[in-house]
Amino acid sequence: MEGKYRKDIYPGLEVAVILKKDQRTGRLTEGVVKDILTSSSFHSRGIKVRLEDGQIGRVTKLLG
Repeated sequence: MEGKYRKDIYPGLEVAVILKKDQRTGRLTEGVVKDILTSSSFHSRGIKVRLEDGQIGRVTKLLG
């Protein structure tokens, strides 16, 4: 599943995100959602979230 729809993402969900610094390389970071930062219901590049470790990125895959 992709993380383009806000309705599919909730705090506590395990996801893979792409951080801003990794956009060129496409390197994914896995973590657990703490906060959802995107207010719209859909975003073409993925919903922006804050992970529990404080990193911020756009969801590319839902893992949990």
